[in-house]
Amino acid sequence: MTKINSVNDVKATVADIIKAMESVAPSRLAEEWDNVGLQIGNRNQPVENIRVALDPTPDVVDAASKDGVDLLITHHPLIFRPLKFIDLDTPMGFIIQTALQCRMAIYSAHTNLDSAMDGLNDILAFRIGIRDLKVLGNTKENENYKLVFYVPSAYQQSVMHSLFETNAGEVGNYSCCSFRNKGEGTYKPGPLSKPFSGKIDEISQTDEVRIETVVRKNDVTNIIEHIKKNHPYETMAYDIYPLLSYDVKQGLGRIGELDDSMDLRSFALSIKTKLGLNHLKVAGNPDLMIKTVAVCSGSGSSLINQFIESGAQVYVSGDLGYHDAKTAEALNLGIIDIGHFASEHLIVDVLTQRLKQILSGAGIDIKIEAHKLEHEPFMIL
Repeated sequence: MTKINSVNDVKATVADIIKAMESVAPSRLAEEWDNVGLQIGNRNQPVENIRVALDPTPDVVDAASKDGVDLLITHHPLIFRPLKFIDLDTPMGFIIQTALQCRMAIYSAHTNLDSAMDGLNDILAFRIGIRDLKVLGNTKENENYKLVFYVPSAYQQSVMHSLFETNAGEVGNYSCCSFRNKGEGTYKPGPLSKPFSGKIDEISQTDEVRIETVVRKNDVTNIIEHIKKNHPYETMAYDIYPLLSYDVKQGLGRIGELDDSMDLRSFALSIKTKLGLNHLKVAGNPDLMIKTVAVCSGSGSSLINQFIESGAQVYVSGDLGYHDAKTAEALNLGIIDIGHFASEHLIVDVLTQRLKQILSGAGIDIKIEAHKLEHEPFMIL
C-alpha cells in the first residue's frame, strides 16, 4: 500500500481507503461484466468510521447511516448496470438518497476480491480444509510493464522524485521500487533539434543513469508524461517491456487437496460443521471417495466445466442448478451446494480485520467494524 496519509497530518480520505483496498483486491482482477470500486461518494471526503458488509441493502445502509458511518465497503456492488432513472420510492432510490444525505460513500470489491490471492476463494478453501491451492478458472494475467528510461546523472534525484509522485514502482506491499545503474550515453543532435547539451551534427556523450521500475498497463501513458515534465532532455529515451506473470493464484475458484481422503457424505458433514451451516445440498454417490476438491465462492455454475475437467471429485459452491447436479451424478462426481450467502459472508470479518491491520500499519486510526445483522435470505420449511 502506498502513500496513505498519516492521521497525524490530515484525516484519511475515501481515496486513502481505496488505496488500501487496492492492495487487498486490485480492481484490475475484476471480471469484465462486473462493476467494482466507488459506487457513491467523493474520493476527497474524510473518513473516520468504516463498516464492512456483504450487501448494500436498504437495512444495511440505513443502519450505517444512523451510526455515522462515512464509508460502507461491501462485497456485492450497489450498481451492476447503468441506471435509467432513480425512483426514491424503490430500494435503490432509498439507498442512494440515504447515502447522499448522510455523505456516506459506498465502495465494493466483488470479483476482484474473489480472484485475489488470499481473497475470498482462498479463505473458503482453507476454512473447509483444502490445501495446495491452484486457480480453478482462468488465471488473471499480470498487466505490469517494466519501464526503463535514461537521465543525466546530475538530474537523477529530481526525476526520481517526479517518478514516485505517481504510483510507479509498486511491488507487492512495497512502493517506490526501482533500480539504477550508471553508464555513458551517446547521441548526435539533428539539424532541427534543440539539444540539452552537445552540438548540432556532432556526436556527443554524457554520463547518464538508467532507471528501471514497474508500472501497471493502464498507468503507462500518464506516468511517462509526468516524468517528461521534469526531464531535461528535449526527447526522453525510454523502453517499455511487458512482464510475464508466474502468479498462478489469482483467478476465480480454487482446486486443492484434503489432508486425508473421505467419502462424500462425511466431507459434506464436515463442511456443515466448519461453516456452521443449518443445511446444505449434496448430489452424487454418498460413498464416493474424495481427495481433490474444487471450490468457487458465490454462484459457481459458470465454472462447472472447469470442475469436470479438473480431476477433482467434488465441487463446493453456491447457486448450483438441477442440470449441474445431474451432470455431476452421471460422471460419478459430487456437488455440494452450501448456498451463495454462506460461501461469501465469511469474508466480512476477515476483510474487516485485514483493513484494520493495513491502516494501523500506515499510522491511520479509524473505526472499522463488521456489520453483524446480515443473514441467509432463504428459509427451509
